[in-house]
Amino acid sequence: MMSKANWIEQLERVLARPVHQLQIPIQDWNEAALEVEEGSFQPNKNAFTLGECLPLRDGRLWFALSADGRNLDVLEIDRSGLTTTEINLVSFTLTQIAGTAEPAMYAGLTDAERTVRELGGWIDQQLTTGEHTSVIPERLIRRNRMYTTMIPFLLISDQAEASRTGYSELEKLLRTFLSEDILLIPLKEQEWLILGPVSLIREAQTEEREEEEEESEEESLASIASGLHDMLASEWIGDCHLAVLQPIQPTKDLVAAAGQLRETIQLGRAFHVGSNIHLPWLLQLEWLLSTIPEPQRLKFMEQALKRTDVFLEPEILTTLETFFSLDCNVSETAKKLYIHRNTLLYRLDKLKQETELDVRQFGDAVLVKIVLLLYKVTKRK
Repeated sequence: MMSKANWIEQLERVLARPVHQLQIPIQDWNEAALEVEEGSFQPNKNAFTLGECLPLRDGRLWFALSADGRNLDVLEIDRSGLTTTEINLVSFTLTQIAGTAEPAMYAGLTDAERTVRELGGWIDQQLTTGEHTSVIPERLIRRNRMYTTMIPFLLISDQAEASRTGYSELEKLLRTFLSEDILLIPLKEQEWLILGPVSLIREAQTEEREEEEEESEEESLASIASGLHDMLASEWIGDCHLAVLQPIQPTKDLVAAAGQLRETIQLGRAFHVGSNIHLPWLLQLEWLLSTIPEPQRLKFMEQALKRTDVFLEPEILTTLETFFSLDCNVSETAKKLYIHRNTLLYRLDKLKQETELDVRQFGDAVLVKIVLLLYKVTKRK
């Protein structure tokens, strides 16, 4: 097999000009693509095909080789004197020759791991460039299971040690806990997509049915995610963040699902500090608040807190968060806080007197809930 250096040298001799291999940010390619004049070679925006040509205004040509998520490997050639036919021949030659050169990042990997890492890099690239509706190219589909419905999870660790954990080690843990029929896709050094079979939901519902009434699909997914997080925290590398979605069809929906899972973890970490399991169906209000521009959020907070910040005192804050998590049930909240029911009522009455807000009334409860959520993301500014 011809080495990368050799085929570049051969290309230089054929073209009678220098050929440079560069790594550029994908954003640079996209910005240059926007400047392509009418009638020139039209690049396929945000879809980097091996050998694709992008002419630059200064007379250089970029030929796409491969992308690793944020960066793109390109060949740079001076365009002067080259005909359209010659340029097309260079593109064709790259698809035949450069495609056989194994990137250093994949050297020594098994075929299975290389495939999922290529897929992960492609998914991350689509998310970076905003192409959330992209369908997985056929060349990256190596497993029939990706044509069937599967459960998507996203796993993120903040600990640097996680990046040194071997792919096979993590895959083995997941196969032991979830199923042999899982697919692990690395996105970044400390971020992994996990696809599990839908049979996990049926198994969870069967176990629950033996004890009490059947769980809903969302309850089963939450239970699976909780168990998976506990296992990873104890058996893998320590604490981590985990999100899960309802089942998807991977070949069509995997990029969109990965984007939604990332957003879910971002929202969960921003609005619920200390939580490690993030469920999108429990974050609708948080998602809505996150779409409000920051100046408007800060203005609302200032107006809401003008009367008093009594409900931000530690004791009241804990009481309110517990009260809301238990659907404003006074008796259950008192039990959870290990206090007498009358003590809880006293705290709520005190809050009403000082703020004129009675969280036992729906309208006031919604207002206080919003203020508490916004406080969590503004107090760290």
